[in-house]
Amino acid sequence: MSETTKFVASPEAKSKAKQLRIFAFIAWLFAMAGQVYAIFNLISDDTLVWLIVAILVILALAITGSTLWKRANKLDPASEKEPTKFFIQNQLGAIMGVLAFLPLVIMIFTNKNVSGKTKGIAGSIAAIAMVAAGITGADFDPPSVEKYTEEIKKQNEEARSLNINTDQVYWSKAGNKYHAYDDCQYIKGKTLSSGSIKQSWEDKGISELCKVCAKKASKKAVPADVKELMEVEN
Repeated sequence: MSETTKFVASPEAKSKAKQLRIFAFIAWLFAMAGQVYAIFNLISDDTLVWLIVAILVILALAITGSTLWKRANKLDPASEKEPTKFFIQNQLGAIMGVLAFLPLVIMIFTNKNVSGKTKGIAGSIAAIAMVAAGITGADFDPPSVEKYTEEIKKQNEEARSLNINTDQVYWSKAGNKYHAYDDCQYIKGKTLSSGSIKQSWEDKGISELCKVCAKKASKKAVPADVKELMEVEN
């Protein structure tokens, strides 16, 4: 992979990712605070219902944090060349999801002041919530600088095969595809950004060519002598 085509997150993407990570940590912080409160105030036979409610709230906060964290990783991924950082950054959601429940699960099952029924109900729900938070937080197909770089390479190869100028494509602020032509029906009249396919990915995470533009480009890419032969046959 050449350095000239290596994916680099744009300043805007990095800023958005930083914001999402801050919100993720806030959600996880509230989840941890909820766990501490539940451990010291809700593990009893009399507060079983409220303990279950607390577990569900903690689960919602843990999942929210993990979702925001994974969105941030897509905007600003880690490199596979740094294995430790790559693993921690992409699996932090799973780690935090488990930590949001593990002490609580242990305290419920080891508490001598609650009945077996309370342990069975609350402990089972907390354990299931811990597994759910861990699985939801895990990223089984994590993004990486290398994956994005390879995808950009594929996009450039596809565009070149259609004789599309890979250094001059267009995209709109709300769009999720790049366009080969600024007069495409899907972006006509909209405020556009332009640049290379690589820039469209770094700016917006766009990884797909507009189908209308692809069809138009494929027609233009047909050699003149082939077009004439096709017209004769028709």
